[in-house]
Amino acid sequence: MRKVLVIAYYWPPAGGPGVQRWLKFVKYLPDFGFEPIVYVPKNPSYPIVDENLVLEVPANIKILKQPIKEPYAWASLLSKKKTKTISSGIIKEKNPSVLEKVLLWVRGNLFIPDARKLWVNPSIKYLAKVIADEGIQTIITTGPPHSLHLIGLGLKKKYNIQWIADFRDPWTSIGYHKNLRLTEYAREKHKALEKGVLLKADKIVVTSNTTKSEFESITPKPTKVITNGYDDELSTVSLDAEFTISHMGSLLTGRNPLGFWQAIQELNRENQEFKRSLKIQLAGVVGEEVLKSIKDFGLESYVKQMGYLSHDEVLLVQQKSQLLLLLEIDSEETQGIIPGKIFEYFNAKRPILAIGPTGWEAGLMVDEYKAGNFCLHPDVAQIKSVLLNAFQEYQNNTLVCNSVGIEQFHRKALTESLAKFI
Repeated sequence: MRKVLVIAYYWPPAGGPGVQRWLKFVKYLPDFGFEPIVYVPKNPSYPIVDENLVLEVPANIKILKQPIKEPYAWASLLSKKKTKTISSGIIKEKNPSVLEKVLLWVRGNLFIPDARKLWVNPSIKYLAKVIADEGIQTIITTGPPHSLHLIGLGLKKKYNIQWIADFRDPWTSIGYHKNLRLTEYAREKHKALEKGVLLKADKIVVTSNTTKSEFESITPKPTKVITNGYDDELSTVSLDAEFTISHMGSLLTGRNPLGFWQAIQELNRENQEFKRSLKIQLAGVVGEEVLKSIKDFGLESYVKQMGYLSHDEVLLVQQKSQLLLLLEIDSEETQGIIPGKIFEYFNAKRPILAIGPTGWEAGLMVDEYKAGNFCLHPDVAQIKSVLLNAFQEYQNNTLVCNSVGIEQFHRKALTESLAKFI
């Protein structure tokens, strides 16, 4: 089998969706003639930990580890809570504290492209011997953190190897960049590094058509969309007795669904049966502004904050929920963001209420595969109509999801696509 070196930052016991993509690719690559060797940091500072994912790492996979210097660990001496929050992607947009402003400025302007840049040069030096000893012909870097692509860039300059850069998220066009208080120099530096990676990599993998179009305007290199997916075989479970609406994953301030809260508030006023049956479940970190909105709309007693759940727990909650909530920031910059959770929502076979910006790829997928309904943030009337229809079907025990064509998003099918591209 051909050996492939996968260079990643997020790896079990790290939790969250960023881990799943390459954990599953590594699982299935041997089925298509590739032997993956995985290189990850030895002492990372992961904002989320899920020890259960360690059990999913294939036993026969060679994993290489080297120490990493983590600035987030140093910054936590000033404020552990704020540092962890920022490293998790929860950036307060309204009235940030002085310390938060300082941490964001340092993150955006002193650590370019990101806080893991100190791992780049030691990794290039270490992996030089690995490439020679293992006879590596192909390396794959996956970001964010995008500093890992600089490891690929350094190795490509030294060796006659194929380098594939995998972008789980965009780089300079990602929404949170505008919150990093970048100087003009830092902004241009990010763009230059991004362009350098896109021009020097042999092939590029992205997770959305929007990102593919964006990158193809910069580079002529072959660019392929390979989305995230689902893997787990699910057992039959009983649905919740209550009308549960569940959102999985971090609910960032920008994703705050004001139209949804308003629709829920109005339905509570107008429909006593809806009010008695309603239960909203939020699994993951919830931003302060979101919590304030829940309070302002008088919905605190209907919302259950579940905190961080293990992947196994998430799968169970998804299957048992009456309705699954999928949210994205209402901006042009997020049209191409396809949250990894959408594919596990598909697999759960529960109806999805997707709320996001005009032209949102994920929302359009919900419509295309008949997995639920896509609404725009300001369209309170449509959101309300979807919720009421779902509730009436719930009352009649007919609330089901008859999605079509989702088999293409199974992790093994996606890995086959990746193997052919390699």
